[in-house]
Amino acid sequence: MISLTEMLCLALIILQLAAILILLLRNPSDAAAKTARENREELSRSLNGFAAVVENRFKSLQEQIHTVMRDNRQEFTVSRQELNAALQAIRSDNAAQLEKMRATVDEKLQRTLETRLGQSFKLVSAQLEQVQKGLGEMNALAAGVGDLQKVLSNAKTKGVLGEFQLENILRQLLTDAQYGRNVKTKRGSADMVEFAVKIPSKNKDIPGGGDFIWLPIDAKFPTADYERLRAAYDAGDNAAAETHTAALAKRVKLSAKTIAEKYIDPPNTTEFAVMFLPFEGLYAEVLRISGLFEEIQREYRVTIAGPTTISAFLNSLQMGFHSLAVEKRSSEVWRLLSTVRSEFEAFGGMLEKTREKIDQAGQELERAGVRSRAIERSLKKAESLPEKP
Repeated sequence: MISLTEMLCLALIILQLAAILILLLRNPSDAAAKTARENREELSRSLNGFAAVVENRFKSLQEQIHTVMRDNRQEFTVSRQELNAALQAIRSDNAAQLEKMRATVDEKLQRTLETRLGQSFKLVSAQLEQVQKGLGEMNALAAGVGDLQKVLSNAKTKGVLGEFQLENILRQLLTDAQYGRNVKTKRGSADMVEFAVKIPSKNKDIPGGGDFIWLPIDAKFPTADYERLRAAYDAGDNAAAETHTAALAKRVKLSAKTIAEKYIDPPNTTEFAVMFLPFEGLYAEVLRISGLFEEIQREYRVTIAGPTTISAFLNSLQMGFHSLAVEKRSSEVWRLLSTVRSEFEAFGGMLEKTREKIDQAGQELERAGVRSRAIERSLKKAESLPEKP
């Protein structure tokens, strides 16, 4: 770089050149020409000297620049080598750390995987066991359904099923003495109703002078018509549904007529009988048929009941039985109360005599107390007498 001194020299030279030019312009004479020539020579020498100085300084500057660049290259090479070594060390350390982390992660993943697989295997095994158990239950259920279908496909076994359900309801709600099984309810007929409930009565016109009349209950199970009706509903066939509804109504009417003709016989029985339908779905379907329930009650004096309805009906009968039993025993209760009242009056008389006896005894005790106190006073006087010398 150009130093401050060199810059001052250059400025002086420029000033000399300017002065010479001014002199040449003002004195265009020979003396001036001579002076200008001398000045040019002096200026030339100064310029040559300045050029030499500048060249030397430039060479020195180039050498310095080359030295700095060489030093910088050497330092850069060393720094690059050091940086490469540091980066290599970092890469090696990172690789080692990553390998260690990978091994740790692999170990944890392996343990987690084994644990999860073990748990999943246990869960799957338990679920498979449950599925196997469920399949066994389904097979048993399928076998039971098959047996039930066989039972329901036979008219006699269907009747037995209805009778069995009706008997269970009667056993739960009534005592054995309150109903009968296979009872001949109609005089002069050998037909026996499946079940009949004993209704207490005071009617002396009953043959044999009994204290009760029979309420016939017969189970009916028109499954064929009902199943065809349900199938029509499932298929969405309205025409078939109407046909099977009419068939079901006809079957129920026929059953009600049979019950009325075979089992209703007042005064030996009630004025009506009960037709028991063992399934709520069948009972609900019969109730859906408009006017059927009322027509059967009106024409055949038969009431239709499902499992829930007949349970409520029998419960109401049971309450009536209790009321009649209380009414029947009321005279006995009154006689017992009269006897108790007589005995209580006699007991009152005995208490009065006892009280009198107690009063007399109290008076005697009082007189005895007076005599006792008199004797005590006499004894005290005797004790206070002086002894004889």
